[in-house]
Amino acid sequence: MEQTLKRIVLGVTGGVAAYKAAELARLLTKRRIDVQAVMTPAATHFVGAATFQAITGHPVFTDLWDDRIDNGMAHIDLTRSADAILVAPASADFLAKLVHGRADDLLSTLCLARDCPLLVAPAMNRQMWEHPATQRNIALLKDDGVTLLGPGTGEQACGETGFGRLLEPEELVEALESRFQPKLLWGLKVLITAGPTFEPIDAVRGITNSSSGKMGYAVARAAIEAGAEVTLVSGATCLAPPHDARFVPVTTAQQMQEAVEAAADTANIFISVAAVADYNVLNRSEMKIKKDAHILTLELAPNPDILAGVASREKPPFCVGFAAESENLEEYAELKRKRKHLPLIVANAVDEAIGTDAVELWLLDDAGRHILEKADKLTQARRLIAHIAKLYNERNA
Repeated sequence: MEQTLKRIVLGVTGGVAAYKAAELARLLTKRRIDVQAVMTPAATHFVGAATFQAITGHPVFTDLWDDRIDNGMAHIDLTRSADAILVAPASADFLAKLVHGRADDLLSTLCLARDCPLLVAPAMNRQMWEHPATQRNIALLKDDGVTLLGPGTGEQACGETGFGRLLEPEELVEALESRFQPKLLWGLKVLITAGPTFEPIDAVRGITNSSSGKMGYAVARAAIEAGAEVTLVSGATCLAPPHDARFVPVTTAQQMQEAVEAAADTANIFISVAAVADYNVLNRSEMKIKKDAHILTLELAPNPDILAGVASREKPPFCVGFAAESENLEEYAELKRKRKHLPLIVANAVDEAIGTDAVELWLLDDAGRHILEKADKLTQARRLIAHIAKLYNERNA
């Protein structure tokens, strides 16, 4: 069900951003991915080969004529067992080499002689990036099937600001892992809610639920990895939304409902992960209520049931709910599933659900119970997406 990277060749070209490649190598090895570093001669002027050897545990190759490969075929042998080549940073000069098939150093020769996917992460001055020649090269590389990661935008080493920054190492790892996930939802539109809602009492206070948004954001990332076009409607969190998601920030349950209703018309799948506050305050104050010794009485009204509303449509999308329970987990979750007429509900214990990085999930559908043993939330999200894809395909066969 899950596809994982085992080995990559990490190409490093000359540029100030080469120092980020060392952190990238560390993050990849931390994920138990075998990393073989290959550097251009120019790259060694910015960071030493010994750095990559210490991080990856492998000798670093820089020379086309290196005799450490018995048959003298380093330009071929280094990629034959690799799942991918990732060049990060990829300079403007190196991109031009790839376009024209030049092979005058080890890394460019590896890229030309490879039999695995090639991904490049450009890094250069904004004017170099914007130059028509670079943009022509980028277009040709895409036509050749090369995957482009970035660049990002922001302040650059030269002091200017704009596109051309190398993506951060964490972003590159995420993009690399995403590239190799099965495209189980290719071409489908997935609508996801995440995070808490906040119902104001006055100008500074409110009613909310404890939710970090981690599970919802992980599900959004997993859906994007699976090839879906994702709309993420989220309450306030401390998380950065996935880059390729259409992000709709909201505050209250009413705002979330409006955003969901607007997107549900074209959604194939709706996954309701958000922790929506059950009530809103009718007698809210626009000003801050001053504290005194008197008892404060609030008049509460129930918030709309967003998931039930979408599921009750004449032609609803495939709807998935979440249920966090403190007791009778399976019983209460199954009652919720049947009451809202859902094909699938995801149940977990309250003490594991909120703010944690790992969780056990129970998937309840018409076939019964499916337990996903405790794992980090992204792993669980990928497993959940695989299960959703299976049920969706069976329903639409």
